[in-house]
Amino acid sequence: MKQFNVAIIGCGLVGQKRAAQLAGCKLVACADADFKRALSLASRHSDSEAVKDWRDAVTRKDVDIVIVATPHFLLAPITLAAVKAGKHVLVEKPAAHHPEELDEIERAAKRAGVLVRVGFNHRYHPTFQKARELVDAGALGELMFVRARYGHGGRVGYDREWRADPKLAGGGELLEQGVHIIDLARWFLGEFTEVEGFAHTYFWNQKVDDNGFMLLKTAKKKVAFMHASCTEWKNTFSFEIYGKVGKLDIFGLGGSYGTERITLYAMQPEMGPPPTTVWEFPMEDNSWGTEFAEFVEDIRLNRQPSASIADARAAWRVVRRVYEISGLP
Repeated sequence: MKQFNVAIIGCGLVGQKRAAQLAGCKLVACADADFKRALSLASRHSDSEAVKDWRDAVTRKDVDIVIVATPHFLLAPITLAAVKAGKHVLVEKPAAHHPEELDEIERAAKRAGVLVRVGFNHRYHPTFQKARELVDAGALGELMFVRARYGHGGRVGYDREWRADPKLAGGGELLEQGVHIIDLARWFLGEFTEVEGFAHTYFWNQKVDDNGFMLLKTAKKKVAFMHASCTEWKNTFSFEIYGKVGKLDIFGLGGSYGTERITLYAMQPEMGPPPTTVWEFPMEDNSWGTEFAEFVEDIRLNRQPSASIADARAAWRVVRRVYEISGLP
């Protein structure tokens, strides 16, 4: 079976996490605006080379897959160049600085016959894999609504990082972490046809939002009520899925967010306090590897990825509408 070779563009924290979980593929090229970071990552992987210009990495003949883990303003240009070079691409969410950039990538990928997966790795956390299994098995009955909170507290100087600059980031916290919970809610409830919400800067000295609030509805009035924040002084991840005969309570993402845990509350005919079943996953985050392994299988089967440009576009549609409502550019 062919072993795929990978180039990583962007060797920061996310790029390093990707490099550590390549599902048996081989890292052969690393590129970063800070060449020292590319050198550092390449030095930890035998047969990997650091290159100064990302264009040299995405056009290499020995590269099969490109991972793009850069600031948002570079995601689409690098993805497009890689696709035109005939490479399969995993691009981190939100996949573009502006949603219009996604259309050209989609067309180019179709012409080149390559696949593009968007890095919505939260789908691959063990709690969400378990949730998908339980929902698909009918454990909750017909779904009604989702309630979610996702937040961190930033760090000293957070408002001077690239994420706080709209020219580099394209948006604030709603785009940075909010797209993850938008994607997860849509994964369970379906397409959102009504979008209400508010995004605002409360604390950080920056030109992008530090809090985003959303009330999303499907055509069947299934609702997602969600909040993304970087003024959450204790890192928090909470995602609840409510059905007519049960509820799933998902908490934590590991690390500072707490041990991953999913609890099933199964409603009884007589109602009252439900019996509960708890699954805990006290392990390092393996979502990056699980996601990438599925992408490798997508490539081998010539199968469209489950997290696609269409999913990125759907998440962007929600973010842009909330920004419009809030009077943000």
